[in-house]
Amino acid sequence: MKVIFNKTDIRTARIQLTAVAFSYGRVPVFDGLDLQIEPTSFTAVVGANGCGKSTLLDLIAGVLRPNRGHLHVGVRDIAYAVQRSQAGDNFPITAAEAVMMGRWRRLGLLRRPSAADHAVVEHWMTELGLADLRDRTLGELSGGQRQRVLLAQALAQEAPLLLLDEPTTGLDAASGALVIAHLRRLADMGTTVIAATHDTALTAAADHRIDIAGHAPH
Repeated sequence: MKVIFNKTDIRTARIQLTAVAFSYGRVPVFDGLDLQIEPTSFTAVVGANGCGKSTLLDLIAGVLRPNRGHLHVGVRDIAYAVQRSQAGDNFPITAAEAVMMGRWRRLGLLRRPSAADHAVVEHWMTELGLADLRDRTLGELSGGQRQRVLLAQALAQEAPLLLLDEPTTGLDAASGALVIAHLRRLADMGTTVIAATHDTALTAAADHRIDIAGHAPH
């Protein structure tokens, strides 16, 4: 098993999986997975529930490590928006504080957010329709609102690689279309966007589609 993370130019930040195997205990998810994801593009990862879409994102993010095989990720700076069901909805912080958490890596230890950090947070809260909810706690928000907070937190990181797990789940049609438009624009501006999704509109907006079910063991 080999995992490589490089600090490199985003134009060469290719993601390569070669003969990757991964299992949860004795339950196999991938066995000999070969994939290449090009940088500065928008890739939709599709497939039925349980086929390994979220696992693939976790491997790319470094949350999980393959049992065997080679995984190359061209950048270290990765933003990852998990599904809302994986986040603590009742964590006692406000929406604005949750989005500011996306700036923590840039702040470092013991640093206060600058005016620029606050501007980035306010930008994404406004863009995702959260400005009026900034002082509400996560527990006071609806499921769709909390989903948008997680997306805003990831977008506020301004990372060259953006991973999203079902980013439009729980959103109404207008909010979903807004999120897709932002992802499309980010990819056009040079961000590598990878989204696991069941959303046909999101898949249609992507440059590439990976049907992960075809790579999972049967």
